[in-house]
Amino acid sequence: MNKLSAAPVLTTERLILRGPEREDLPAFTRFMTSAPSLEAQGETVTAEQAWFGFLTGIGHWQWHGFGFFTVVEKQTGQPVGRVGLIRHSNWPEVELAWHLFEEGEGKGFATEAAIAVRTWAGEALGLDRLYSYIDRKNLRSQAVAKRLGARTEGTRAPHEPEAEVWVHAMAQR
Repeated sequence: MNKLSAAPVLTTERLILRGPEREDLPAFTRFMTSAPSLEAQGETVTAEQAWFGFLTGIGHWQWHGFGFFTVVEKQTGQPVGRVGLIRHSNWPEVELAWHLFEEGEGKGFATEAAIAVRTWAGEALGLDRLYSYIDRKNLRSQAVAKRLGARTEGTRAPHEPEAEVWVHAMAQR
């Protein structure tokens, strides 16, 4: 295990959420270069671009103190996706985002992991509001947002015109 960030370890009933490790790069690269969900949206990248994206994720933890967690299924020990908080330089707010690898889709992992991240964001970071910027055609991600209790009025994200802004209710402290 090569820990590359100061990310805490979060656990749920079925999942372990941890910071990125060197060993995660092959699964991340496979997802970014060939996942059907990314292909459908025209968002696949080259292996080199995936490598840069992986490094950017590590830097995000260093810069902000938060980022994407690698989501590992307890039963198999295998990474099944990434869920976390991001805020790029031109984004108006902190986003709660999820990307499940093919083997992790359709099992409720995105919702389970996002609840853990949202709770951590409120308790450890003191964030009182999170947003998700979801492509208006991405019905699966919209369904996750709804299960999380997020709401949208159809407002578009200024940095991504095809994405709607979803606002997450945070746990009361």
